[in-house]
Amino acid sequence: MSKSDTIIWDKVHQDAPEWFKDAKFGLFFHWGPYSVPSFENEWYSRNMYAKGLSQSQHHIKTYGSLHDFGYKDFFPMFTGEKFDAKEWAELCVASGAKYAGPVSEHADNFSMWDSKVNPVNSVNYGPKKDVVGECEKEFRKYGIKYLATFHHQWLWGWFMSTDNEADVYDPANELYYGPALPLETNRYAPYRLPDDRFNEVWKAKVLEVIDQYHPDAVYFDSRTNIIGEQYRFDMADYYYNTFGKRDGIITYKQEDFPADIGVLDIECGRFSEAKPYVWQTDDRLEDNITWCMVQNPKYKPAVKIIHQLCDVVAKNGNLLLNVGPNADGSFHEDAKRILTEIGDWLRVNGEAVYGTRPYDTAAEGPTSVKDDNYDINRIKNQLVEGLASDIRNTDFSSQDFRFTRKDDTIYAIALGWPADQKLNIRTLSLKNTAKKAAVVQLLGCDKSLVFTQNDYALEVALPDIKPGDHAYALKITFA
Repeated sequence: MSKSDTIIWDKVHQDAPEWFKDAKFGLFFHWGPYSVPSFENEWYSRNMYAKGLSQSQHHIKTYGSLHDFGYKDFFPMFTGEKFDAKEWAELCVASGAKYAGPVSEHADNFSMWDSKVNPVNSVNYGPKKDVVGECEKEFRKYGIKYLATFHHQWLWGWFMSTDNEADVYDPANELYYGPALPLETNRYAPYRLPDDRFNEVWKAKVLEVIDQYHPDAVYFDSRTNIIGEQYRFDMADYYYNTFGKRDGIITYKQEDFPADIGVLDIECGRFSEAKPYVWQTDDRLEDNITWCMVQNPKYKPAVKIIHQLCDVVAKNGNLLLNVGPNADGSFHEDAKRILTEIGDWLRVNGEAVYGTRPYDTAAEGPTSVKDDNYDINRIKNQLVEGLASDIRNTDFSSQDFRFTRKDDTIYAIALGWPADQKLNIRTLSLKNTAKKAAVVQLLGCDKSLVFTQNDYALEVALPDIKPGDHAYALKITFA
């Protein structure tokens, strides 16, 4: 049978479902055996085997040689004794997230569900719990859509070491690391691509999670393009058609799938203008350059995340935010506090975020936002250096606005509180809108605001007392 007879990508065309368009904000959690050493980042399982890299030097100094103490030896230490799926669900609710899930499998061949495909999983090792299953059950109780994230295409060449005495080359350990491969397979685009055996297992893991947990969204990290096209197509066809998840959605990075089979995810990314299609950015709460718990963790302040969320939503995107738990399954108190602060803001201003669609103009103000994301060049540099580069969030002012809409109602979100308590919004001038404002309200305040509208701007007088912090959403209805 020819390729054209079996791969028909039009069969798996899928627009973003309404729930995804409405949700705007999600959470996911990098948690696995790499959380035990908690050193530098979640690529520890790879970089510990690359002689000369800081994580390898740390590993040998702390745990011993790569022959005597390999990644598999962290499994008994990954006990997750404080893991409580109900507490994770409650944290999602507190944050205002509408979809969420733990990383189903990172690049390390450690499945976080009760897997028959892969015996190296969180039921047989480590916590001895079905982490994916317990989270799926609890999250749904709270009305949170369930997200499954997959990074396991990176397993191809992930553990190949520059130390030929490392335990990854012991045939007895193939269960944990896979078969030994040429060192060049740990590049982003290796010459030797995954064989049928690897591709089959890759697909089988995804289908097993689909069958057992019915995820509402299935996220794929970058480098999925190394998986054979037939296997990628079969997976998507199974999810959308055979399994029948017609209100589900696949998210993907770069050009790993055809553009119309799901939602493009740009890692740590942003766009300067609104897009005609729904998109997603996945980013970190962590202010360290890591996606997992590390020693001496730092976190971005709530104002940074709230401003990022407003910018992303105004441009037709969703923000999927990561926070990494401790190895024991608990969350750092600072992370919980900041996520709750974000949720408190959304409880006041969520009307301007959830269920909205882009306005004709996405942004106004002096602060520019450039197109950027964690692209292939950055990934390749990380593969060499072992450490990720950073993409910093933009600092906004009270002169910066982001716009959303629901039907004929427009929301203008000011990304600061002006000292003179006056907002001048040029986008909503009579000249620019040709519509006359009838009522202007500030979310979180009971009374309508005094305003004037002329050819230059919609000029709004703010109340003496702020309804909160960080950003302020005006609700404008028109005559």
